[in-house]
Amino acid sequence: MTAIATAPAADPIAVDTATGDDGSRWQRWAVVVGVHLVGIGLWEVAVRMFSIQTFILPAPSKLLATLGNPNYHWLSNTGVTALEVFGGYVLALVLGILCALLFITSRSLMLLAFPLLVTLNMIPKVAMGPLIIVWFSYGIGPNILITFSLCFFPILLTTIRGLNETEPELLNLVRALKGSRWQLFRYIQLPGSLPYVFSGMKVATILAVAGAVVGEFIASDKGLGYLMIQVQASLDTPAVFMAVLLITGLGVLLYLMVLLLERLFITQDARIE
Repeated sequence: MTAIATAPAADPIAVDTATGDDGSRWQRWAVVVGVHLVGIGLWEVAVRMFSIQTFILPAPSKLLATLGNPNYHWLSNTGVTALEVFGGYVLALVLGILCALLFITSRSLMLLAFPLLVTLNMIPKVAMGPLIIVWFSYGIGPNILITFSLCFFPILLTTIRGLNETEPELLNLVRALKGSRWQLFRYIQLPGSLPYVFSGMKVATILAVAGAVVGEFIASDKGLGYLMIQVQASLDTPAVFMAVLLITGLGVLLYLMVLLLERLFITQDARIE
């Protein structure tokens, strides 16, 4: 027995896998990739045509040239930022879903704790950054905490909403059939809440990247955000742009992983995208 929530919205890059049209799927992705390549090409042409100074707007070819500079340690710095992004995101995902389950199970707990979480979420995370550094020093761990603090609430909120959106008739039917609390959750509430969970996960992908970079800006000795601060002092704009593109790439990779998981666990017509 399963329950599936529906929503009318559609992602502009979503693939209609329900029809099994692989040709249409690849055409959509070809358009997405093509638009990006054309944009990069126009960027290169515009910089050369208008002779824009490199420290103002470097050409894409200049960005690629920075990858050969061993002083920037691109691989290790990208790995550190990726660890902060994915570590904080996974931590927020696990604890966000677990807390949502606790709140749904205990209305008293939700009444006591949820308003406090809302208030804490209103605190600007940039303002909390220095305090986290004071409490936990600086490095990868504190930056993961900053990332977690940004991602946790959207996942918690959408999961609670999804669990509350279950149709009462289905819940009453399972209870009438002597279904256990676990069966109620496993076959009704969990499948029905998944579209909402993935909706929150998508929002959190953007916040995860922002959290890691904010942490590295505040206090860090490694990572792409730290590297941006270092090269900015020497007006090495190509390296700054390259770091921004790598950070963006991490965010895109995380988002694509969420899309893949969504397509594995949720049918096309039940997605909130």
